[in-house]
Amino acid sequence: MNNVTIRKTLKECKIPQWRLADALGISENTLVRRMRYELDKPAAAHILKVIHDIKRSEESVVKIE
Repeated sequence: MNNVTIRKTLKECKIPQWRLADALGISENTLVRRMRYELDKPAAAHILKVIHDIKRSEESVVKIE
């Protein structure tokens, strides 16, 4: 269920896959290919952390403006 959680979190945070891939240092195609199969827990945890980091950085930019 790791991949489902990642997709759900991306949708809730309104973060496109390309932005997540960019933050991970990979192409969007690579991210999509990796997500075809269930990720292990450490990889999924890392991706979820990056998603939350992106969300936090977006919120801080909005507050500054």
